[in-house]
Amino acid sequence: MQSPTLPPSMLSALRRVMRPLVRLMLRKGVTYTMFSDLLKEVFVDVADREFRLDDKAPSDSRISLLTGVHRKDVRRLRGESDTSHEALPENITLGAQLVNVWTNSPPFCAQPGQALPLPRLASVGGECSFDALVAKISTDIRGRVVLDEWLRLGIVRLDEQDCVHLEAQAFVPQKGFDEKAAYFGHNLHDHACAAVHNLSGQGQPFFERSVHYDALSLGSVESLREVVAKDGMQTLLGFSRLAADLENVDLPNLEQRQRITIGLYFYTEPTDSDSQKTP
Repeated sequence: MQSPTLPPSMLSALRRVMRPLVRLMLRKGVTYTMFSDLLKEVFVDVADREFRLDDKAPSDSRISLLTGVHRKDVRRLRGESDTSHEALPENITLGAQLVNVWTNSPPFCAQPGQALPLPRLASVGGECSFDALVAKISTDIRGRVVLDEWLRLGIVRLDEQDCVHLEAQAFVPQKGFDEKAAYFGHNLHDHACAAVHNLSGQGQPFFERSVHYDALSLGSVESLREVVAKDGMQTLLGFSRLAADLENVDLPNLEQRQRITIGLYFYTEPTDSDSQKTP
């Protein structure tokens, strides 16, 4: 039953937010029943972790009252709870570090933001080779292993001279559903967290802004798409370089460490003709 204090705008916003997620689920075969079970787990987990009184774990009854989930299900789900942190997979974290060094650190770049083609082997390129790049970040993994994976994901290409070219200025897999799904969860989660925090009106708001127009031609949209891809990427790379420089001098202990996400996105679709009609 809907709470009498729940503003209708809240349900309207949630309905709109859920539409693209439901579209993805239907495309991938996730049924309502499957999602309902997943959502039940999330409700219980969030209530358990984030709605405590005096930092004490809530009882099954209190979680049931907060969430509407039956107490028997609450007890079962808490017993099955996975307490592991949902971080990005290690291969993605390593990939982001490698691309950051490749695009920002000599001798791997001509200037910040311009990654150089690298000879694959250290025996050919020495300290300016793909093998040397990988070794700079990790001595536990061979350059060939990383290269094979990146070729699979479309991150790099190999030319006739056996040089490795970076296909994007950030670690964004062009192939590989699992890798793209990991970024999907990470980016959408952090964007939603910023928006939810700002909606709560508590504490310093996070930067979250957008521009939107609804009467553009396809040609104008394509022009904007190109500018966003070029200038937006340069903006993000600038933030990345600044964050990397700060991280190199920061010495926080484990309890003080903070993570950040800075994002930029572009979306277009046909304007809903009904919304353009004058009332």
